[in-house]
Amino acid sequence: MQVSDIKTRGVIFPILFGFLVMGFVDVVGIATNYVKQDFQLSDTLANLLPMMVFLWFAIFSIPTGLLMGRVGRKNTVAVALGITILAMFIPLICYDFGMVLVAFGLLGIGNTMLQVSLNPMVAAVVAPDRITSVLTLGQFLKAVSSFLGPLIAGAAAAFWGDWKWIFAVYAVTTLLSVIWLLLVVKEGKVGSTVKATFRSACSLFRDSYIRMLFLGILFIVGIDVGLNTTIPKLLMEKLDMSLAEAGLGTSLYFSARTIGAFIGAFVLVKVASDRFLLYSMGISVLAFIAMLSFDTLWPIAIMIVIVGLACANVFSILFSFALQHMPERDNEISALMIMGVSGGALVTPLMGVLADAFGQVAGLALLLVCMAYLGIIAIKLR
Repeated sequence: MQVSDIKTRGVIFPILFGFLVMGFVDVVGIATNYVKQDFQLSDTLANLLPMMVFLWFAIFSIPTGLLMGRVGRKNTVAVALGITILAMFIPLICYDFGMVLVAFGLLGIGNTMLQVSLNPMVAAVVAPDRITSVLTLGQFLKAVSSFLGPLIAGAAAAFWGDWKWIFAVYAVTTLLSVIWLLLVVKEGKVGSTVKATFRSACSLFRDSYIRMLFLGILFIVGIDVGLNTTIPKLLMEKLDMSLAEAGLGTSLYFSARTIGAFIGAFVLVKVASDRFLLYSMGISVLAFIAMLSFDTLWPIAIMIVIVGLACANVFSILFSFALQHMPERDNEISALMIMGVSGGALVTPLMGVLADAFGQVAGLALLLVCMAYLGIIAIKLR
């Protein structure tokens, strides 16, 4: 597909709508709380739900990249959306803990396939100098979807008497997405021009440039997960806040990221991605150090917002650099980058060890190391 196709047939719009569906996976956050309450589960059992979702990013990323090379991106996205629809119907048909685990396992598989295939589809239909901007716009739509999830669940519980009706809303929306995709998007090419195997995909780690960007994806996801779980603890430790009050700090961070992604989609059209990344990481490091240093609410809150704004576009920038490095192997590269999403969760346990030993500030300091590495990447990319 050529860039002109976007103007004449609007193929970019159903692809961007897929990013909205991609955000449905974050329903696992609010769903975990409801499921724990409904089945009187322990924290250990309830936390199996997030694990059932994100485990598949490690297992299915490379196989999905290989599948794209055989059946094409559009068909892979359609399969991913179909699996997502199936996952949404299961809790509506049979609501017990075992079936909920199956549903979220399928949701994780579908989302893994969607993330691996949707990003290179963007690269196939837009000009190279617009890839970062469009991917950032997609991440903005994903963030909006994630933000709306708890609100839709609450509205379903209030107006329809059961929070589970959120799955019906998501199923219908996903069905519309797959119909739009199949009707509008035409497959430009089946996949990468290089014949891909599992071994050839893993061999990309020998490329120092790809390895650097993979670690960058791992660290930026680690920063997101780490801040998501630790900002409330930091506020409770520093300001003696209740959990309900401190939890607003996480909402503040993700609200800032959503706004930052929206702004970045337009700024990155005019500003070079490498320069934007360098400035973003410089600002985030300074704001993060200030956040750890302050002991009063408003300065800490302002720094949380600045860190969120600065980190909002890092994932899209790194992903676009990876796709443009070897465009003939974009399916495999996309798979490796998405595999880094699961690896990002490795940062959180290390933060927990440091926090238990030295306090929440020490745990968060590990994220400063991640930010510093991203700053090094920004310098090398210039």
